[in-house]
Amino acid sequence: MTTSEAFLALNLLPNVGPVRVKRLMEVFGSPEAILRAKASQILQVDGFGRELAETIASWEDKVDLQRELRRVAEMELTLLTQESPNYPPLLRETHAPPLVLYVWGEVIPRDFNAIGVVGSRQATHYGLQCAKKMSFQIAFAGFTVISGLARGIDTAAHEGALASKGRTIAVIGSGMGQLYPPENMALAEKIAKQGAVVSQFPVDYPPDKQSFPLRNRVVAGWSTGILVVEAPARSGSLITAQQATDMGRTIYAVPGSIDRPTSAGCNRLIQQGAKLVMDGSEIIDDLLVLFPTAPKAPTLPDMPAPVALSADEQTVFDALGADTRHVDEITAQCGLPSHVVATTLMRLEMKRLVRPLPGLRYVRLV
Repeated sequence: MTTSEAFLALNLLPNVGPVRVKRLMEVFGSPEAILRAKASQILQVDGFGRELAETIASWEDKVDLQRELRRVAEMELTLLTQESPNYPPLLRETHAPPLVLYVWGEVIPRDFNAIGVVGSRQATHYGLQCAKKMSFQIAFAGFTVISGLARGIDTAAHEGALASKGRTIAVIGSGMGQLYPPENMALAEKIAKQGAVVSQFPVDYPPDKQSFPLRNRVVAGWSTGILVVEAPARSGSLITAQQATDMGRTIYAVPGSIDRPTSAGCNRLIQQGAKLVMDGSEIIDDLLVLFPTAPKAPTLPDMPAPVALSADEQTVFDALGADTRHVDEITAQCGLPSHVVATTLMRLEMKRLVRPLPGLRYVRLV
């Protein structure tokens, strides 16, 4: 049995976990020796009762290691243990680093210098645009963007990094054979070609309430810093930020309107000392102190329309920012008569460049 296979077997055992394995390693020296130990020997280790000792001593009756290895081979995954050279060093130094990381794609040393990007699943257009833009800049500058493949901000962060042709890592809260959310499978396939999808759970482990906080700990532990783009007052993203703070990581937060519930968490983080950021280049400037050889992030102007526009269409399109705008605000900014603005907005809508919202408000789609 190899060291990797021994760690895999320990990872499959219920109620063992990395903290207990660390204690056992201090006594027995290797995962292979742990699996060879008798229950009476394991009972001598602090924190191990008879039931748990017997579970470990009879591990071959509790887990099907060969089946798990077959599933790993079928899905063309690789395994990283804490002794692997490409296991993220910052994650390895945390209190309870995963025993095994299942990897779809490839983790490379460049991924050790990373920023976690997290936020709400029910994100606004403003939040999605911020996540995409800043993730684009971070990845373009040579740093890896790490997120959780969830709906909303996570998805936007991965998409922004992919658009820059940079690296991104998706840490999921399920096994690879139960990828969640399922509608992000196509996105996961792209990530695996330009980074990696990573899980600490057995291949067929389903997502549950306990798996996502554990996933968040990996995102926090792997990252040099955490960017919270959009989060309500009660949010898993704030838990990730707190975990990262406890690990000594830098917290960045994007401010939002004080009357917008989805920005309450970010604004509170800023009150509590998180660094307020309005552009990815500000994060890169911070990172360049630690990694001075990395290229500087581009400062991105407003994205131009992907199709040819008339002069009026371009003027109205430029008047729409990343957030929603009332038609009166658009009219005031672009200086055109109100009837021209109304007609132009209709043409832009037909070209699928803007979307009308309730209350005579509009938002850009690109």
